Amino acid sequence: MGSVLMERGGVSWFRYTSLTMPEDRSFEFETTALPHASGLLRYAIHLVGERAKAEDLVQETLLSAWRSFHQFERGTNCKAWLFQILKHLCYRQRHRSARAAETAIPAEEATLSTPERISVNQEIRQAFARLTPEHQEVLQLVVIEGFAVREVAEILQVPQGTIMSRLSRARANLRSVLQTSAFVRKEGL
Repeated sequence: MGSVLMERGGVSWFRYTSLTMPEDRSFEFETTALPHASGLLRYAIHLVGERAKAEDLVQETLLSAWRSFHQFERGTNCKAWLFQILKHLCYRQRHRSARAAETAIPAEEATLSTPERISVNQEIRQAFARLTPEHQEVLQLVVIEGFAVREVAEILQVPQGTIMSRLSRARANLRSVLQTSAFVRKEGL
């Protein structure tokens, strides 16, 4: 099986030349799917936490999409389709690793002191980290990746009402945490 290493959106992937995709679909894949590689990488980093593992996950996602591109319907949302593939692969990997190894429960480390001046970006990251995983995921997909509520519902396979509720609560919780930290800074607590 011949392969060619390609770089798109900061992600390297192998173009398998011996796969059976017709050449016209190959061009369509490159122009329709590959432009979303950087967004996939951002989302994968959010899901797995490590860049190297995220890059592997994106690689697997693109390979899986390549293999099943004949099932992709022209005119539908390719970005949502790719994110759904990535999400399924991530869940499958987590399920495999949970069965394969014992999970160590990390002891929570107490923060001894906080710096007096924290950048706004750091405050937002910390506030984001306090959200539940479901709220983080919805914010990531809607706010950062720009998906519509309907598309997020398709990716996560939950009702649109659930997505709207999670999004509303996530924004309210994020706002509350950020307002509290601003009050603490202002009062010098």
